[in-house]
Amino acid sequence: MKNVFLEFCNYNKFQQNKEQIKTLDLINDFYEQSDIHKNKFFKLFAKTNKKLGFYLNGDVGVGKTMLLNFFFDNLKIPKQRMHFNEFMINFHDFRHNYRLQKRDNSIETFVKMLKEKAELIYLDEFQVTNIVDAMILGKLFKTIFKENIKILITSNTKIKDLYKDGLQREQFLPFIEIINKFCIEHELAIDQDYRKSVTSNLERFFYPVNEQTSFQISQIFRQLSKGKKNNPVKLNIKGRIFTINSFFEGVARFDFNYLCSANLGAEDYISIIERCNFITIDNVPNFNDDNADQQQRFIILTDILYEKKIPLMISANFNQENFTSSRRLTGSFKRTISRLFELTSPKFNQI
Repeated sequence: MKNVFLEFCNYNKFQQNKEQIKTLDLINDFYEQSDIHKNKFFKLFAKTNKKLGFYLNGDVGVGKTMLLNFFFDNLKIPKQRMHFNEFMINFHDFRHNYRLQKRDNSIETFVKMLKEKAELIYLDEFQVTNIVDAMILGKLFKTIFKENIKILITSNTKIKDLYKDGLQREQFLPFIEIINKFCIEHELAIDQDYRKSVTSNLERFFYPVNEQTSFQISQIFRQLSKGKKNNPVKLNIKGRIFTINSFFEGVARFDFNYLCSANLGAEDYISIIERCNFITIDNVPNFNDDNADQQQRFIILTDILYEKKIPLMISANFNQENFTSSRRLTGSFKRTISRLFELTSPKFNQI
């Protein structure tokens, strides 16, 4: 697979990095040893020694997702790839509907359904930010591993630091024990953030917010929406109504407060973004401890935009390099900053 990866890098004009190649070799070794149970001779050994997961952590922009995407795409087995937020939404929806039917064993049934579809599941951008997920992940992943489902995970956070300083974290520690038992953890350590090198011409990131930048961003938006009708869209997301007021056949524009001050979560943002092929967000503020909830929503929103490959235009009072963060979200926000460089780049998926 190493030679195929080198050809892939050359074809896409990606810089080749020895740490990425080393990591790919480790992922490949993990996958091959995880199949050892298929050999009857090794069956007893496999029960106690095999690893079923590969947990790849590292700083933003070092190529974690690119590497695992490449590996995943080259596997010839039943498989599924999901953003972690999307995976948890699917799980909570299933569990809710299962309980409405007054049935037990929702976790076991959900995992058996996963197994029917895939031998391997790839979860991108693993992060634990709320107590609801924190309390259920241990039992969920214990059942996944019991069913012998292989897991690939990317995260910006080391396993030992997941849900750090979170509410009732002691109840989350069994999950960390399970992940450590069944997963190989590897850090992809590279100094350069490759996403920042896409371009230095940030034509879709405007700062500071003033008459000139407001005129420029409005001019570009008019060009993108030219010939399209403004048909506001009302979304009903599990009984919650959200209106996209400025919606020109997939080209949408929002004020930051409208998107991130309301009580919206990953499921809401997925529903909004699935209807868009270009998004403009005006008046993005700097962040601190006082608006950490807004920042958390902006992080989730940016992750989903990146996952769905939706180009972005932004107006803010500061450029990406000078954004500040609340204390508890400093680590996660580094990924957001990196992704803003790419999402607002002229080279990113023009509509």
